[in-house]
Parts: sequence; C-alpha cells; structure tokens
Amino acid sequence: MAEFDVVVIGSGPNGLSAAIEIARAGVPVCVLEAVETIGGGTRTGQLTLPGFLHDVCSAIHPMALVSPFFRMIEIEKWGVKWVRPPAAVAHPLEDSTAAVLYPDVGRTCETLGKDAAAYRKLLEPFLERTGALFDEILRPVRFPSRPLLMARFGALALRSCRGLANGRFCGPNASALFAGCSAHSFLPLDAAGSAAFGLVLALAGHAVGWPFPESGSRAIADALSACLTALGGLVFAGRPVHSTKDLPPARAYVFDVTPAQLLAIAGDSLPSRYRGRLSGFQYGPGVFKIDWALNAPIPWTARECRQAATVHVGGTLDEIASGESEVGQGRHPERPFVLVGQQSLFDSSRAPAGMHTAWGYCHVPNGSEADMTVRIESQIERFAPGFGDTILARHTMTAMQMQSHNANLIGGDISGGSNKVRQIIARPVFRLDPYSTPNPRIFLCSSSTPPGGGVHGMCGYLAARSVLRRVLGKG
Repeated sequence: MAEFDVVVIGSGPNGLSAAIEIARAGVPVCVLEAVETIGGGTRTGQLTLPGFLHDVCSAIHPMALVSPFFRMIEIEKWGVKWVRPPAAVAHPLEDSTAAVLYPDVGRTCETLGKDAAAYRKLLEPFLERTGALFDEILRPVRFPSRPLLMARFGALALRSCRGLANGRFCGPNASALFAGCSAHSFLPLDAAGSAAFGLVLALAGHAVGWPFPESGSRAIADALSACLTALGGLVFAGRPVHSTKDLPPARAYVFDVTPAQLLAIAGDSLPSRYRGRLSGFQYGPGVFKIDWALNAPIPWTARECRQAATVHVGGTLDEIASGESEVGQGRHPERPFVLVGQQSLFDSSRAPAGMHTAWGYCHVPNGSEADMTVRIESQIERFAPGFGDTILARHTMTAMQMQSHNANLIGGDISGGSNKVRQIIARPVFRLDPYSTPNPRIFLCSSSTPPGGGVHGMCGYLAARSVLRRVLGKG
C-alpha cells in the first residue's frame, strides 16, 4: 500500500463520508473494508430468488436528503437517483382505513379525522424551518445557534411518545401515525425522548418525503465511493482489521465501528479509564428481518397503503406501545410492531416483470436468535388478507445473524447504540469532542457518535473535521 496520512476503517456511509471530507482537504486517505462488498448497512443483494433485489439492512432514507453533508457533495451527481413515492409512510388500522403521511400537510390531515387541527398545530411551528432544524439536530448536542427554535423543539422532543400523543390527540389515527414514527427510536413509547423520533421523521416526511435509491441502497455506497475516488482517495475491500497490527502506517486512524469493536481492535492503545467508559456503552434492541419475493403487490385492505414505500404495521398506539414495552423487558411480543418496505411498487428494477419484493422487520431483544416469521406475517395478514398467497420465497435473518453479516450491528442493533436520552447527549461517552479519544491518533466516526443512526454521513463528516483540526492543523 502507498503511504496515507489518514486510514479509515469501515466503508459504511459514515466511513466513506469521513474519507471524502479528508480527501476534500487534499489529504491522502484510504478506506479499509473487511469484506469484499463496500457499504456497511447500505448493501443490496439477491437474497431470495434470481432477479429480486433486496436491501440487506438500511432501505428507506428520510435523513439522506436533509443531510448537510450529502447536500454539500451533491450526492445525486455521483449516481444516486432518488425515488419519492406519493406518500412517506402509511399506517393501516383495523377499520380498513389508514393514516397517511404525505409531503403535503393538508392531505395528511385529511386522513387524521378529528385530530387534523391538532396535528397541524403540533408541527406548524417547524414546518417552514425544517432546514434550520435538521442542521441543528444533525450535530452533537451543544448550545444551539437557533436557541428559540431548539427550545421549542426540545420541550416536545424530550417527552415520551405516549405522553405527547395522549396530550394532543383524541382519535386513533394521528396517535397511531405518531407512534409508528416514534417507534423508530427502539425505545419503549413511555420513555423520555421517544417523541423526538416521531417529530423528526414526520417533519422529514413533509420536507422531503421518505425516499430510497433506485436499484437499492448500494447506490449510496457506490456514489460515495465514486466521489472519494475522484478526490484521490482509495478503498481497499477484503482488508479486515482485527488489531492495530493490521493497520498501515498513518498519522490518524478513523474507525467506523462501535465501541465494542474499537475496544477489541485498539483497546491496548487507549487508557484504562477511557476503556472503562467505553465498555459501559449500551446497545439497543435488535431486529428480526424477512425479505420476500412476491408474485403480486401486498394486498392491503386500505388501498392508501399502496402509495407509500414504507408501511407501519401494528395497529393503535396502545398496541404498538405494548409490543415495544415487551421488547424493552427482554421479551418477544406476540403482536410485534412491524416495519414493511415495498419499494418495487415504485422501482421496477427491484424484481422481474410482474413480480415484487418486500421486506419487514420487528424489534427483538438484543442478541435474540428467535424466529419471528410467523408473528410478522400474521401481523401483515391482519391488514392485508391473502398476503401469504403472494409469497414465492423468503429470506430471514435473526438479530445475531444480522451481526454476523455486519459486525457493526451488535446483537442486531441497527442504530449503533441505545437511543436513551442520556446516551444521545453523551455518545459514545461524554467528551467535548465526541469523535476524538485520549489517543490523539484514534478517532470514531460510526453511528455510535453524534448525531447517531441513519444514513446521512454526518458522523463521518464531523469526525473528519475533528481529525483535520486536531492532527493535520486544517480547518
């Protein structure tokens, strides 16, 4: 290998984004990826039958289009073609109707019944300032540059989903829609801070929709890799790093890994006190995921569900909250909250002509090896009778199989760590610069650092700025 000033370990969106920002500063940089396919959580493959393309992990990307870094590098210029369904997300209910989050707030309110005015009142203070809000959110917790906006947001975001929904809504539709968005937190819906995810994802849906890349999430990794290569950076696949002995000489190392892996790889290069703090980092629940090859679209009773690539399946707020509470207590719910993706309705490249793909996952206790296939498919059948008859083939992954596929998914945790308020504020530990470590040559850039999970590249970008400032005297 040639000499590099900076070596990035891991080619997920954050690792590639860190390398791009370093290369933009004219610094020689390379990325080492353990497996032969780059991308981390943004990989796509034929998991079921030939010709059926499935996103292995991350699939829908509401945070990608609000990412300041992705906007700065103009990621579309590097080959990503965003698909934006008419609706961001649909949430079917037992009465054969659905609450639907459309980009247009008025159209969304038409699906919320008597809570239309309350929903608009909840989001209205932020709707015209979503760009400013996302710029503040997608950074470490700090004194905001827009204090009034963030004070208003924080007063709502720090509440629990159930508390906020019950205080604002009186009907089932708006509460269910908000609960489904809040459940992306992987927190019990009575937990403080769970409302933040409902607010952020709803606002993203109104601002940019919930888009996905044509032909699969791998397009994001390919685009970032193309951008890095154009800047002179290099990516080496099939180069696992088990210890610091596997690293080439460099002035700085940037790890797109979680704290557990950093300790395993470079623990001997870190002081004992910091190792102890890292070892206390908490991981969240895992996921059990199914990918399906289908001979027809999912037959939702509520036809509005066919306008969204993402469908939240779980019924009412109380049902979803009950299931998520069980997961938080280490149990596997009989009626889990299920996230369903159906991109092939809007992207014909995903399946052979006349066929379709879909995926679904539910939350399970971290490290679970339970098979949730029957429970997930039963939930979908509640709202789409006959779904089972459309299945040609399925591919399943338990939480531990998710970790085997991608070592960053500790126990099946796809968020890079628990989203409890304390850990959001101090992620991975409390430091003024959360990307640096006491070793001046070692940095973290994974979703275990601020601003956390999601495909937005901001963890990598902000870590790169720290490297440039601290090690290379730039910026």
